Amino acid sequence: MADSLRNLVLVLGDQLDLDSAAFDGFEPDRDAVWMAEVAHEAGQVWSTQARIAVFLAAMRKFRDALRARGWTVHYRALDQHEAPTLEAALAADLATLRPARVLALEPGEWRLAQSLPATCAAAGVGWSLRTDRHFYCDHDDFQAWAKGRREYRMEFFYRWLRKREGVLMQGGEPLGGRWNFDADNRGSFDRRGPGLLPAPRSFPADAGTGEVLALVAERFASHPGGLEGFDWPLDRAQALQALDDFIAHRLPLFGRYQDAMWEGEPWLYHSRLSAAMNLRLLAPREVVDAAVAAYEAGAAPIEVVEGFVRQVLGWREFVRGMYWLRMPEFLDDNALDAQQPLPGFYWTADTDMACLRDALGQSLRLGYAHHIQRLMVIGLFAQLLGVRPREIHEWFLAAYVDAVEWVELPNVLGMSQFADGGRMVSKPYVASGRYIERMSNHCAGCRFKPGEATGARACPFTTLYWDFLDRHADRFAAHPRTALQWKHLAGKAGAEIEGIRTQAAALRERLAAGSRPRHPPAA
Repeated sequence: MADSLRNLVLVLGDQLDLDSAAFDGFEPDRDAVWMAEVAHEAGQVWSTQARIAVFLAAMRKFRDALRARGWTVHYRALDQHEAPTLEAALAADLATLRPARVLALEPGEWRLAQSLPATCAAAGVGWSLRTDRHFYCDHDDFQAWAKGRREYRMEFFYRWLRKREGVLMQGGEPLGGRWNFDADNRGSFDRRGPGLLPAPRSFPADAGTGEVLALVAERFASHPGGLEGFDWPLDRAQALQALDDFIAHRLPLFGRYQDAMWEGEPWLYHSRLSAAMNLRLLAPREVVDAAVAAYEAGAAPIEVVEGFVRQVLGWREFVRGMYWLRMPEFLDDNALDAQQPLPGFYWTADTDMACLRDALGQSLRLGYAHHIQRLMVIGLFAQLLGVRPREIHEWFLAAYVDAVEWVELPNVLGMSQFADGGRMVSKPYVASGRYIERMSNHCAGCRFKPGEATGARACPFTTLYWDFLDRHADRFAAHPRTALQWKHLAGKAGAEIEGIRTQAAALRERLAAGSRPRHPPAA
């Protein structure tokens, strides 16, 4: 490399794209790449061991791929520096490397979008930001779509983007004659269960990943979860293999059972691609194109493919737009004035509620739960209980291997908790234990009864559901999309409502008393 360093290309842990716009014009004899592992990124929320390991192992594989190109990569592993934060690590290296400028892709976190350019300015080094072409929709596109709207609805955004991109379209109309096949994609398993499931492609740890697993097990031993069975795709080749495996073996039945749950079955027909996508190992266009190609080949029906495409092209792009449209105030939203602390069992899965025990245990063990487990079990209980939105947001950010703030925060605060007051979704996603009974086998083995709201056998979801309706009747009783739920509340006798209020208050008091995690997050 020449003595004078022109560009120091900063790569964050969720920007592992070999074709990144940050590398456009890269000259190996004048430019270099900078990456760093810092404990603060694992400790600002109490990240599961699986989440930490996915990021560190994928980063190291990416470093090795860049070095295989003959590029210089200044990589700061955890045991190679003592900087407490990413910003401090960067500042220390800027003082010795002295590049003309730091060149970066748009960060996926609002905090870093503010702090990294400030770090460069303090060091007297230039800062240049490039647009992230990983997504279908950039910030300007989304803001143009959002301009003048009082409410932001994914369905309208999704139709607009599908038309613009020509995805599942024919002559200006949606293939199959409908934009949305949700009604066809709400199946559950009968009492025989899912039967023999196609196991997802596994990626056992190689030597380098094994070193990361040993490091995480030692250095982050107090963090939740474990690393047994760790087998996530961690580089571009593995991510492509995981995509091919999903399209061939699980996509055809994904739609029908995408909302179903079954005890001890974490994967079912889900893709396991979200972590690879959020690390930038896979681009959304190639994922959508692969699903559409399966439809065109007759390998998967339109309702399945449309449902999957809507999750990627629709919801994923929409939540990113909403994140950047509303940060930083989004983080402090609490429209329903939820003030309950997060129950301690969210960090241990030690609860008598079978559905939560299974979903939380799986989340902590694997760093994974599918979208209905997240929304209609883990998130639902927090909303019905009235947990402070920021606490449940931080839990979700800590728990999952695919969790980066731009996608996690809007999903939790906007969709799951209705903390934004309806800017993203028109009504709160609330249900009683009857929903979980319908979509899973959890209730069959649980000591609580989903049809009972009071008494020793009452399902806490059901008690808290009716209490939620009671507490928020003034806000939602006249809402056109929620009036029916609140009409059912009006049909309950006064004595029954009083019993529900009393049982809900006692439940909140008991859970608040046990709200501290066994090992609190690092300060």
